[in-house]
Amino acid sequence: MQSSLHKYGSSDQQVVSFHQPGDGGAIHGTAVLVHGGYWREAFTAELMVPLAADLVMRGWAVANVEYRRVGQAPAPSAMVNDVSRAVQCALDWCAESGNPRKVVGIGHSVGAQLGMLNGGLLDAFVALAPVTDLPRAYREDLGESAVKGFIGDDAGDLPARLERYSPVHQLPLGKPLLVVHGSDDQRVPVAHSKAYCAKATSLGDAVDFWQLPHLDHLQAINPDGIHWPQVVEWMHARQADQSA
Repeated sequence: MQSSLHKYGSSDQQVVSFHQPGDGGAIHGTAVLVHGGYWREAFTAELMVPLAADLVMRGWAVANVEYRRVGQAPAPSAMVNDVSRAVQCALDWCAESGNPRKVVGIGHSVGAQLGMLNGGLLDAFVALAPVTDLPRAYREDLGESAVKGFIGDDAGDLPARLERYSPVHQLPLGKPLLVVHGSDDQRVPVAHSKAYCAKATSLGDAVDFWQLPHLDHLQAINPDGIHWPQVVEWMHARQADQSA
């Protein structure tokens, strides 16, 4: 495996770790990974390393994104912009390295939220146990008041700010989307994804929704999980559709 680290900003957290197969074989496309952790500083891109290693083994190039989090970023918009800049960095890397410019985003939890808000830069997106509705998450106090930490103490209109950073309020996505969510998820209720997918479909998005039993929140990013080979198959199918 060939690896390199690229900075897209001045902060130590504004980095993308790039990996690709080292055997010289054909590369299917590039997967951009965005980790979760309810925007908290303690949770890093290390969460996605097992998925990155698995994808490289399967013939994918990988961009594993780090971004500034609560306490590091001056505002929610800075986190969204960090992911946007990181995705553009991945696209530039594809062009420079000669990799196929076919890019699938994979986000977990709030990583899916940040990635879906930048979905227009990608060819398709895989959302694993995503946070899609910040007003609802705020009301339900998910993640031990995580949304309050993310949105900050700005005196502006709270409902409008929450909707601005909610994928469900920014539909349609306009790109093929796979949502995978466990029925037993205790961190983000599966009902959030059901509502998101229903609205996305009603607005014309191409959405596949897989509700899986016995899949908890962190198991969603386990490459040994029974769901993961099917996720990769979905990614391959989307790339084949684009190449046709």
